[in-house]
Amino acid sequence: MISVLFYNPKSGSESFAGYLDDIIAAFQNKGYALFVHRIGDDLALEQFVSYVPWDQVTKIMIAGGDGTIHKMINYLMGKAIDKPIAIFPVGTANDFSKMFDIPNNINEMIAIALEDHYLTCDLGKVNDRYFVNVASFGNLVEVGHRVNHQLKNTLGVLAYYIKGIEELPKLKTVNIKFVTEKTTFEGDVFFALIMNGKSAGGFRKLSPLSDVQDGLFDILIFKKCPLIEIMPLLIQVWNGEHPKSSYIEYFQANEITITSDQEILSDLDGEPGPYLPLFIKNYQKTLKINVKNTK
Repeated sequence: MISVLFYNPKSGSESFAGYLDDIIAAFQNKGYALFVHRIGDDLALEQFVSYVPWDQVTKIMIAGGDGTIHKMINYLMGKAIDKPIAIFPVGTANDFSKMFDIPNNINEMIAIALEDHYLTCDLGKVNDRYFVNVASFGNLVEVGHRVNHQLKNTLGVLAYYIKGIEELPKLKTVNIKFVTEKTTFEGDVFFALIMNGKSAGGFRKLSPLSDVQDGLFDILIFKKCPLIEIMPLLIQVWNGEHPKSSYIEYFQANEITITSDQEILSDLDGEPGPYLPLFIKNYQKTLKINVKNTK
C-alpha cells in the first residue's frame, strides 16, 4: 500500500516538519510505503508527481491550511488524480477541516489518516478554478491578502479580525447582479460569500445552514447598511444569527452567474481568484475526505 503526503512547511506555526518522523513511523508500522513531498517549487512538484505510481496509491494526505488544500485540490483535479484525501489541518483558520471535525492534535490527525472512514463532500468551481470551502468578493475579502504573514503565524485568526476592524471605516459598496436557477438579485453590496462549508476566516457559524453534501451553495450577500450597524451585524455573524438580518440576502443554489460593471476580484478559499464575471457550479459529492470513525 502507498500513501502520498504533500505538506506546506510555511503553514501556521511552521512546525509540521517536526512531526514527519512520527508520521512516517506510524504509516510504516501499518504496512504503508509513504511518499513525501515538501510543497514549494512548482517544477519539483511536477517531477515528484510524475514519479509516483498512482495506480498503487490508496490515499493522499495534505498538510497545511485552507490555501494549501485549495492549491492541491486544483492541482490534483487538473491531473485527474482521484484518490481519498486525509487532511492535516496545520494552517491558521483551517475552516475546511472544521466541516469534518478533524482535531488539531497531531496524534489524533495521524490516527484518523491511518483508518479508512470517509465522507464524500461537494466541490465548487468558479470559471476554471475549484474551491473547497468559500468563494467571496467585495471590499472586505481582500483583507486576508493584506495580513502580514508573520503576524498571521503569530496571532492566528486574531490577525484577520484586527485587520478587518481596521478596514471597516473604508468600506464601500459595489453593484453586483446574481442570477441562479430560482433567484435573481441585483444591488449595492459590501461583500458576498458563496459557501460550501459553514465557517470562513475563523467565524465558525458564518453559514450555519450549509450542508457539504446537498449539492447546493449557501449564498450570503451583505447589503449596504449604515456604518453604525456593522458592528452589531458582526456580532450576529459570530453567533450565527445573521441569515435573518434585513441587511443579509440569503438563498441557496446549485449554479450562479455573477456580473458587475465594476472590476472586482474574487477570493477562493483565501487565495486570489478570477475577476468578475463568474460562473459558479456545485459538483455534488466529488471529494472523498478521511474522517474519524464515529461508531
